[in-house]
Amino acid sequence: MTQEAHVTQGPLTTEAGAPVADNQNSETAGAGGPVLVQDQALLEKLAHFNRERIPERIVHARGAGAYGTFTLTRDVSQWTRAKFLSEVGKQTETFLRFSTVAGNLGSADAVRDPRGFALKFYTEEGNYDLVGNNTPVFFIKDAIKFPDFIHTQKRDPYTGSQEADNVWDFWGLSPESTHQVTWLFGDRGIPATLRHMNGYGSHTFQWNNEAGEVFWVKYHFKTDQGIKNLTQEEANKLAGEDPDSHQRDLREAIERGEFPSWTVQVQIMPAAEAATYRFNPFDLTKVWPHEDYPPIEIGKLELNRNPENIFAEVEQSIFSPAHFVPGIGPSPDKMLQGRLFAYGDAHRYRVGINADHLPVNRPHATEARTNSRDGFLYDGRHKGAKNYEPNSFGGPRQTDRPLWQPLPVTGGTGNHEAPSHAEDNDFVQAGNLYRLFSEDEKSRLIENLAGFIAQVSRDDIAERAINNFRQADGDFGKRLEAAVQALRG
Repeated sequence: MTQEAHVTQGPLTTEAGAPVADNQNSETAGAGGPVLVQDQALLEKLAHFNRERIPERIVHARGAGAYGTFTLTRDVSQWTRAKFLSEVGKQTETFLRFSTVAGNLGSADAVRDPRGFALKFYTEEGNYDLVGNNTPVFFIKDAIKFPDFIHTQKRDPYTGSQEADNVWDFWGLSPESTHQVTWLFGDRGIPATLRHMNGYGSHTFQWNNEAGEVFWVKYHFKTDQGIKNLTQEEANKLAGEDPDSHQRDLREAIERGEFPSWTVQVQIMPAAEAATYRFNPFDLTKVWPHEDYPPIEIGKLELNRNPENIFAEVEQSIFSPAHFVPGIGPSPDKMLQGRLFAYGDAHRYRVGINADHLPVNRPHATEARTNSRDGFLYDGRHKGAKNYEPNSFGGPRQTDRPLWQPLPVTGGTGNHEAPSHAEDNDFVQAGNLYRLFSEDEKSRLIENLAGFIAQVSRDDIAERAINNFRQADGDFGKRLEAAVQALRG
């Protein structure tokens, strides 16, 4: 739909529909006199303007989005009963929001930061949200550490700036972050555009089929445009010259008809294999090596329509990993478990209890039938229907079939670490990743890390940070130590 289609003919009105006589001059007590409180057009306009922004997201505030389609190219019914994955060739409308993690709403796009990759499928069984990143792993493995981690990435409450001391103090004391930090400071830490990067579900999720069999799954979205990245120098220049570079590139590509696409793959693990797998399959700081579980191509994601209003459709869009559909569910991943609560709670605070009523958030291929009523922005959709269940007035009823299969649990309650598997430690996969890099990639990684660590004010924090990389790979640590010492004099 074009912008011209939304042009409204007729007189300018107030929000109540009354015509506005003069939109150029406010009402005053005589020429040059004070403005009158009775000028409701003025007060309404100013009051609305003051409220045109909602609280920005604490994380992932800086974002861009587009609508598209997911097309299934492989029969996956042996693993899941989700209807949108039930028939080869079936298409599902989607909305994808990209974002940086640490920066605020006004920050630049071309910065070294993970990119959020939040995908909403508007399925006939309700909306399914897959909330991931452009990296297959993350910095921490338990949601209880998430607020602390984000505090280190945000502005210090005293200085008002991001502080290298805070960042490296936390990462050094949290060796589980070593794998993700190696990703972040490598070549893929600053994508050239949003179109030229991969996406990942990152977490492990449950798929279950009609027979009730359970499988663990990881999602991969491989860019069909090819991977392209920026060096730190290129990013610094671009961020200063065009802070909106990534958002502009995505919008203009779609306007030109150059629709970006991603090949969708999954890794599938039969549930029975999880307990004895060499790594904890639910640890967000680990990947499943492809030689263990080769990615299987299942579909194509294409973005082909821009939002018509960024605020309404990008800023007010909400995503929650708790939005599942039949055949898909959570895993014991402790980061995922925390996010099942935290994302929905953030949106209820930020956008409001009825955020799901907004067009970008409500189901497109079915309708929501709940007994929730009232609250801010309630649209009266239920009219005179009863707001309780069970009822004898034809209200919606439960299906008696859970969306996912139950998991057996044992042991006492308590603050438990996740179970350790045979090859679990905080450094092995970071070392494996380092050794995959070419010599040029290693050099750039060392340069990027050293430039940031050298800003740390205390030697013990810098040494602890370096030691994590030393444990991942001896050469990695040795070269990084030398580079930091050269910069610190």
